[in-house]
Amino acid sequence: MLNAVWVAVIIAALCWAVLVAAAVYVLVKLARLINQTSPAVSDLRQSSDAVIDRAHATLDATAGQLSRTDEITASMDEVAGNMAELTGRVTQFAPLAKLAAAQAGSRFARVSAFVYGVRHAAELRGAGPGGRPPGTPRSPLRDEAARAIEGGGRR
Repeated sequence: MLNAVWVAVIIAALCWAVLVAAAVYVLVKLARLINQTSPAVSDLRQSSDAVIDRAHATLDATAGQLSRTDEITASMDEVAGNMAELTGRVTQFAPLAKLAAAQAGSRFARVSAFVYGVRHAAELRGAGPGGRPPGTPRSPLRDEAARAIEGGGRR
């Protein structure tokens, strides 16, 4: 006959068996879940490696662009310095340009223009008939100048 101790042992053994079965069921489900997540994790790892490689390529390209920008900035600084130097030199010549402009109507300028005209006329006169060197094409302006010289300066 079964006494109370044996009934308690049997109930405890049944509860233990149910708990072990539940634990085995949970472990089997957990193993399936782990097996399904392993490929997903490996795909994610490969995707993240590709993303990291692209990020490195982008950073390298950005570094190259920044170095080119630094070179351009240095060139622009050099150009700005050269322009400042050129401005200083042009500023030094400004009084000379004003002097030349003021002297343009002076006696010296008139005399030099007269000497040039006389020399040019002498070249035209000594060139031959018609005021042209042989073999040169006729120019209406030269012909008119030659006629003016031959006619005594009158038209």
